[in-house]
Amino acid sequence: MSQESEFPFEKARRVTLEENQKFRAAIADQFGITLKKRGRPTKDESEKYEPVSIRLHPKVLAWARKEATKRGVGYQTVINEVLLQQIR
Repeated sequence: MSQESEFPFEKARRVTLEENQKFRAAIADQFGITLKKRGRPTKDESEKYEPVSIRLHPKVLAWARKEATKRGVGYQTVINEVLLQQIR
């Protein structure tokens, strides 16, 4: 049995934002659930992060990765939270 799809993807169109909102509302009405949004959360202009390159001691990086695994977040998030605590 072939695993390839027969759907003509080259003829498909993208779903618009309005259509997506209608689909979500219909699912919420019919099933009483709200779908989780996918992807990275949007940030307002004041919270945009600036990409930087930084050299860290291997022990710092190992700790951040271990802590991130415990919390279920990314290691850069852990490093950012620690730095933000120091300036507040």
